[in-house]
Amino acid sequence: MAIQPLGNRIVAERIEQEEQVSGGIIIPDSAKEKGQTAKIIAAGPGSKKDDGTVIPLDVKAGDTVMISKYAGNEITVDGSDYVIMTEDDILGVIQD
Repeated sequence: MAIQPLGNRIVAERIEQEEQVSGGIIIPDSAKEKGQTAKIIAAGPGSKKDDGTVIPLDVKAGDTVMISKYAGNEITVDGSDYVIMTEDDILGVIQD
């Protein structure tokens, strides 16, 4: 199933951070923090001005971005977890 966001909304998939274990301590999944890095899966066309012209988004599908910890709404589609958020929830684009 494909998701096409509307307006200035973005569908992203959080990138899990590598589990770093020091001293043999294992952190349970329930205690782990949400990743703040995400890969954009799909992006809407952009927001509309009052006169109807569309302002395109600064990001596109495939970009890796930094997002706030509690950004957007989390959804599950076909067993995969995604975050639907607005462009305002993106803190920055990670350059390769």
